[in-house]
Amino acid sequence: MTNNLHIALIQCELAWEQPAENRKHLLQLLNELSEEIDLVVFPEMFATGFSMHVEKCAETMEGETIQWMKQLAAVKQLVVAGSLMIRENGNFFNRFVFAFPDGQLEYYDKRHLFSMGEEHLHFTGGQTRKIIQIKSFRILPQVCYDLRFPVFSRNRQDYDLLINVANWPAPRREAWQTLLKARAIENQAYVAGINRVGQDANGINYLGDTCIVDSKGKVMVAAEDKKEQIITAKLSKDSLEKFRNNFRVLPDADDFDLK
Repeated sequence: MTNNLHIALIQCELAWEQPAENRKHLLQLLNELSEEIDLVVFPEMFATGFSMHVEKCAETMEGETIQWMKQLAAVKQLVVAGSLMIRENGNFFNRFVFAFPDGQLEYYDKRHLFSMGEEHLHFTGGQTRKIIQIKSFRILPQVCYDLRFPVFSRNRQDYDLLINVANWPAPRREAWQTLLKARAIENQAYVAGINRVGQDANGINYLGDTCIVDSKGKVMVAAEDKKEQIITAKLSKDSLEKFRNNFRVLPDADDFDLK
């Protein structure tokens, strides 16, 4: 098992409530990649934009977008990840799905629903913290608003990379940039933040600020403002473990129970 993880983050515009159009556009962007990638990540609600029209837009785990993700993972021989609206057992979830080349699916349901955007009125919050393994990397998946809650993000010495997919508005960009670095420093982990660009149907603007931060809080690579772009980085597990062994912060963290 190699100790490197080569990831690609796609910062893009999203067509409002048009899954087929968004799938087509993301595929066009992904086809521009010439590097060998282990994991590609799309923004939050990549199929629809941050819509609350769950009855109209939500799909099932057997729906077209999930099938597209599975097919894409198999053809490209990489893991495909991003969040979308999922209908299940009468509830709706903002679900961060990982599709593996062998057809396996892993997912995390967004815990912290954005009440100021009335997300809590339409979606059910997830209750389970998930760790997803890709190669030698243990990954903590999060969705947008989760980033503001450090207790939930606390590394229990069980993850190496935190991935947050978002529709994070332009007026709060400084919070986004600061919190990504803070989560990396306090948890001694790589952090990848994937955000969209453009304007949605509610008139909300997004600048992007997609980036990858190392465990010391240094930005390794960042996308340009307002521009559709794919950024990539090769993450080293050996380098991460060396830093953790030389500067042992995590064993001194406070214990807690997350209810």
